[in-house]
Parts: sequence; structure tokens; C-alpha cells
Amino acid sequence: MATEPEWRRGAGPRAAGTLLAALLLLSGCSADSKQNAADGAGSDRPSAPPTATGTLEQLADKAGCEPNVQTDAQELRQANCKTSTGRYVLTTFATDRGQREWINEAKDYGGSYLVGRRWVAVGDAKVVAALRGRLGGTVETASPHHSGESGDGGSEEGHSGHHGS
Repeated sequence: MATEPEWRRGAGPRAAGTLLAALLLLSGCSADSKQNAADGAGSDRPSAPPTATGTLEQLADKAGCEPNVQTDAQELRQANCKTSTGRYVLTTFATDRGQREWINEAKDYGGSYLVGRRWVAVGDAKVVAALRGRLGGTVETASPHHSGESGDGGSEEGHSGHHGS
């Protein structure tokens, strides 16, 4: 009866785990490069700077805007900004959780979001891409969701998916 050498026993599960970890690492790198390509950070363009940190005013200064503060509350501060690239809203948050909750709700309305540590800039994709060159961060995009109403006060007769038509 042949037995496996000591070094071979248990190698199957360990090797499979190592392979799985390597695949996950490689797929993560691939996703990062796809995100960079989607953000316009290709090999012919320099990558974004390290993600900026600071107060609303400090971030606005780095972005080249004079902030018009609209909300000044304990949990968040929000300002309208305008640069040569376009208009955007810059928001800072007191907590990471508050930021994520705000982003999750805001994404229902669609748009492009430049996300940093406890701050978000919201604007057109072109504006967000330009801001990323100054502030760093990660670009997140969202499509608006259908709210179930047509928005013009009319009915949705004839809309597929509704019964009784």
C-alpha cells in the first residue's frame, strides 16, 4: 500500500485556498485598471493625486473654488462651487457612516460622484473627472431609478408592467 509523503498531505485544500486568494487579488487589480480607464486615467495620462483631506474650505481651495455654503450642520457641510469646468456640490461629513448613507440615498437621483474620505463632490461626469485631477478620490456613478410616477402628474397608462391595460 502506497502512502503519500508527509509534505503532500493536505496540499489540495491549501493549494486551492492559495489559488483562490491569488485569483481574487488578480481580479481586484483588473477591476482597478478598468476603473482607472473609465475615469480617464490611462497610460498616457498621469493618475490622480492622493486623495485630499481637510475641511470644506480647504477642499474647495484645492479644487479652485470659492465655496457658497448652503448647509452648515453638525453632521454635514455642503457648498455650491463653480469653476471653469462647471458647477458642482461639495459636501463634507462628520462620520464615514453618515457619508455612506448620504451617497446611497443620493445615488437614487443618478449622477457622478467623486468620493474621498468624508467628502463627496457631485456634478457632471466632465466636472467630476476634472476635480479628480485636483482632489484624487474615487469616481462613482449612478443611474436614476424610476420612482413609479411619471413626474408630470399624469398616469402611466400603457406602461408595460401595469395591470388592467
